Amino acid sequence: MRIIHCADLHLDSKMESNLDKEQALLRRSELIETYERMVEYAVDNQVRAILIAGDLFDKQHIRKEVKRRVVEQIVAHPEIDFYYLKGNHDRCDFMEAGIDEVPANFHMFTDEGWTSYTCEDVVITGIEINSSNANTLSQSLVLDSANTNIVMLHGQQSDYDGKDGAEIVNTNALKGKFIDYLALGHIHKYIFQQLDDRGVYCYPGCLEGRGFDETGDKGFVLMEVEDGVITSEFIPFALRRLHEIEVAVTAEMDVQAVISKAKRQLDDVDPQDMIKFVITGERELEDEIDITRFVRAFENKYFFVKCYDRTKTLIDYASYQYDKSLKGEFVRLVQSQDMDEDEKAKIIEIGIKAIMGEDI
Repeated sequence: MRIIHCADLHLDSKMESNLDKEQALLRRSELIETYERMVEYAVDNQVRAILIAGDLFDKQHIRKEVKRRVVEQIVAHPEIDFYYLKGNHDRCDFMEAGIDEVPANFHMFTDEGWTSYTCEDVVITGIEINSSNANTLSQSLVLDSANTNIVMLHGQQSDYDGKDGAEIVNTNALKGKFIDYLALGHIHKYIFQQLDDRGVYCYPGCLEGRGFDETGDKGFVLMEVEDGVITSEFIPFALRRLHEIEVAVTAEMDVQAVISKAKRQLDDVDPQDMIKFVITGERELEDEIDITRFVRAFENKYFFVKCYDRTKTLIDYASYQYDKSLKGEFVRLVQSQDMDEDEKAKIIEIGIKAIMGEDI
């Protein structure tokens, strides 16, 4: 039997933190399209069940079209069981979207106690974590050691209970509970670790990266259950990848040299991907990097490009020692202050620009 474990789809996110309005609308559509592609993958690969371990949606108010498309996939594929555990972002009842009754292949969990479902030779158990049950989950979990047990939770993995009922999954407390596979959600990157001698815990990450804190491959986990043994693999599935690429420069490099070096680091980047360049290293005070020119060298070749200048400015303090100009007086004043050298360099750079009448 094959099972998909996914989480943190965050459907209907606005996607406006980096993108312009047109790009944001496109990415917003791509989130739901990737969910639909995942269900199509499940059909093509004889997947028996899909586990959605929280944060299917991004906020309380979701467009009816998005809710309808989620439900359509469930209704259209009665041969696949969908197990949905709400996460901290899930606040809507999407099953209200134009259906007369909840389909038989759709199963939910509550925060009132552990709920278990049997799917062929596997028992799937879950509970929604809230402030009142967060620190008592392990005590109330009772599983049959003879079963193949999958447990679903949404929260931050920890070795200890959280304070004040925080949404924490204390994996230490879940050891020895006869769990074969702990299907988690909440962390937006793939994590696979041993839980105890019997089982493992796994975060599949999100299906699509939404910001540059979600770089790299995104997708879901495909589980195989055979003779009571669960094996799994991560399936990269995102339509677009997000990349953060550091370009280290030296003081003698001009903008064209920086662009050339950046190009050499793009071998595994697809034109449909999104890139954040971070320029590091050192440069002379008078040699500011033309970020606009840098971005223009790439923006028509990739879906989205942005760039941050994180270079350190080299200040030759000796050259200003006897400079009687306002610029020299300003540099000597800053140099005499008790502060970090990088902070001094940044203040001097901004101050000299102001003195010279340049844009800051």
